[in-house]
Amino acid sequence: MDLRRVMIFRSVARAGSISAAARELGWTQPAVSQHLAALEREVGTPLLLRGPRGVEITEAGRLLLARADTVAGQLHLADEELAAIAQLRRGSVRLAAYPSALATIVPKAVAAVHHRYPDIDVTLVDAEPPEALALLERGDIDLALVFGYDRSTDLGLGLRRRSVGAEPVHLIVPPTSPYAAGPVSLVDLSGEPWIVGCERCRSHLLELCREAGFAPIERHTTDDYVVRQNLVAAGLGVTLLPEAALTAFRHPGVVVRPDDRFGRRSISICYRDGADLVPACAALLGELHP
Repeated sequence: MDLRRVMIFRSVARAGSISAAARELGWTQPAVSQHLAALEREVGTPLLLRGPRGVEITEAGRLLLARADTVAGQLHLADEELAAIAQLRRGSVRLAAYPSALATIVPKAVAAVHHRYPDIDVTLVDAEPPEALALLERGDIDLALVFGYDRSTDLGLGLRRRSVGAEPVHLIVPPTSPYAAGPVSLVDLSGEPWIVGCERCRSHLLELCREAGFAPIERHTTDDYVVRQNLVAAGLGVTLLPEAALTAFRHPGVVVRPDDRFGRRSISICYRDGADLVPACAALLGELHP
């Protein structure tokens, strides 16, 4: 059955006549009659008996009217629920982000959303960029905050990317290092043991060292920026860390050597095509910035 015709039938049944329903609907009487006739052909039995004083509902019509009332009630509830979502009186959004962003960028953004829209439910997932993008492609999350270096990661079909900003990468050395003060370059560090991070960070280091003419001595590997700083503080090597990692945690026993030659990493938010038009997602997208 055509749902629109069922709702027209309901209007006629409740109004008591075709002319009265036509006025309520803003239609012409012949147009309403045509839809009623088409509906009766679909169900195979009369639903209304026409008379000089209006219409009389048949047994089949009373059965359909009861169902139509239920449908109308559910549609009204759906309309109210959709309006609540559109007006951000309710809604939810799921965000995956890497650890240093979860410790710096994300809390401020989520707090701002909660302040403006208390009934928006934001769920956070700790995930490195490859895992976050996989979750996004599967539909397990709505937004993925990721990072990359000079080359952007190709996105899957139907995914979009929006730049959030960029941050510098710094050299981290122990205070006893001869490179804790004065000029320093990567070539100077060719004999030092390195503490490397995730595969993307490691690839960035390898590329920088290759351009400088050497291969780094990879002594320790850990994604944890707190552990990396502790290893450096203990004199077990040197490492590169982005600004966010040092903002989230700064070990007092390390020396940070800023230098543009250590590169920058870009930050971006990824989402499925059209998700930026969903009110709850749009609200969080608008708050995600450095």
